[in-house]
Amino acid sequence: MRILFLESHPMWIHGLPNGFCDAGHDVLVSGALTENGIQDMVSRFQPDLIVTLGHTPEHTEEKQQWIRKYVKPSGIPHVYWATEDPGYIHTFSLPLIKTTQPDFVFTICLEKVAFYKEQGIRAAHLDFGYHSSVHHPAQTEQRYAVNLAVVANGYPMLHKERPDHFRFQAMNRLLSPFLKENKRIDFWGRYWDQMDHIIGKPIPKEWIHGYLPYTEANKVYSSADIILGIQNHLTQVTQRTYEILGSGGLLLTNDTPEVRRMFQPGEDLLVSSSAEETVKLVNYYLNHPEERKEIVKSGVEKVKRHSYEQRARYIIKTLIQAGLLSNEKARPGKGSLTDYSAMLSKEYEIYQVQPNDTLWAISIKSGISVEQIKRLNGLKTDLIKVNQTLKLKEK
Repeated sequence: MRILFLESHPMWIHGLPNGFCDAGHDVLVSGALTENGIQDMVSRFQPDLIVTLGHTPEHTEEKQQWIRKYVKPSGIPHVYWATEDPGYIHTFSLPLIKTTQPDFVFTICLEKVAFYKEQGIRAAHLDFGYHSSVHHPAQTEQRYAVNLAVVANGYPMLHKERPDHFRFQAMNRLLSPFLKENKRIDFWGRYWDQMDHIIGKPIPKEWIHGYLPYTEANKVYSSADIILGIQNHLTQVTQRTYEILGSGGLLLTNDTPEVRRMFQPGEDLLVSSSAEETVKLVNYYLNHPEERKEIVKSGVEKVKRHSYEQRARYIIKTLIQAGLLSNEKARPGKGSLTDYSAMLSKEYEIYQVQPNDTLWAISIKSGISVEQIKRLNGLKTDLIKVNQTLKLKEK
């Protein structure tokens, strides 16, 4: 089966697409979307299934309209994975679904499946997962070899909108007791310099390391003694829960019913329901490295059932049951994964748009006229975007 992912964000293109490939299917990842590119991919690749997911730069109103314009008339089954539920179901997920009109919706929030069905939208639950190509145990790196680590964003803007959000209760139980005692936590992620009014105390600048590339995170998980993993909801687990365990990290997270349903506390990971319990667990396990290793070993094994290959197989089974795919069409083969720019490069000389590029500058650099570049790429104006793939000429 051929599956087209209309996405470019690292958080998404390294996960589920690889899972479908592992399950024996041929996958094409779009990269940055253009109107002409969507048409071209549907025509060239002739997918049996089209997938959109998340909330990324590929979900502008303009791009949503392109997806509806070219995917809906194709008759190819289109599914959307709503990874921002439940918090943004009314402000993002539902408006996007109404615009792009997918044939089926998967949501990370089990409780919202019934909501979608009430709206006349076919839906099912699909949880996050992990892929071992990105999240796997790695050699300890000294720059990441810390006692306590956090890989997450602070989200002070969410606190303004929803100060009662569970995420902030979770932070206070996992992070605040150490900050109050000036016990070091190393933070990777955005906005932690704006969180003092939320977690009770400013974080020293030297503890904050800023943005960490998605494909670098497993090095922190493998190197730090304990990863403090913040949960967002009582009824679902974060994607990092799976990614930390898959990377061989010792995860200390919030004690929620869903975490307990998925994993065994004290065996696969650690859970805490209070600031006092967090301190007690950290003090104990920092002084018992051999017990840490046993929990890590169990976590790595237990999380395998949540691989993106398993998620891909579940998606296919669900879509067959819904009548959107046939058993014949969904039959697995060898499996392959490529992206649109690699596909184009077999026939064309291509160029990836860089910051501050203009069509005029690209024309001068390549010796190809602006009009020729526009014609070959179906451009109606001189407007181009960073990371856009341009055809320059046929090989």
